[in-house]
Amino acid sequence: MKDNPDVLALIESYPSEIRDCLLTIRAMIVEIATQRDDIGALEETLKWGEASYVTTRPKTGTTIRIDHDKSGAGDVALFVSCQSSLVADWRGMFPELVYGGDRSVHFSLAKPLPENALRQMIFMALTYHTAKRAVAKPRT
Repeated sequence: MKDNPDVLALIESYPSEIRDCLLTIRAMIVEIATQRDDIGALEETLKWGEASYVTTRPKTGTTIRIDHDKSGAGDVALFVSCQSSLVADWRGMFPELVYGGDRSVHFSLAKPLPENALRQMIFMALTYHTAKRAVAKPRT
């Protein structure tokens, strides 16, 4: 993935604790995407003023966005498309986490990042379209 200077400037503009958490999540996204052959190439961009990560060639997943949590539900948030079933799936898998409607999960800096859960959520988002297509294919 090619670093996007606008994304890096946005992340660098936040206070150090927020910045460090966002950089940790960003590193997880990049690591998972680059270590798996079943995940398309990753592109970093700004969408809605937030750091965004989308798979291209092939489009295996849905866009992941990360940003300072302005809702007050946490300090940092990870967003996915509200049209996806991801947040509903995550609620069932990780009920102890804080969610925002059907589009986000929120993390407090007062607690350690739930890295195992976060890695699973990132993987599910980066493979969302592939998984959806696999379920939709009729068995013969």
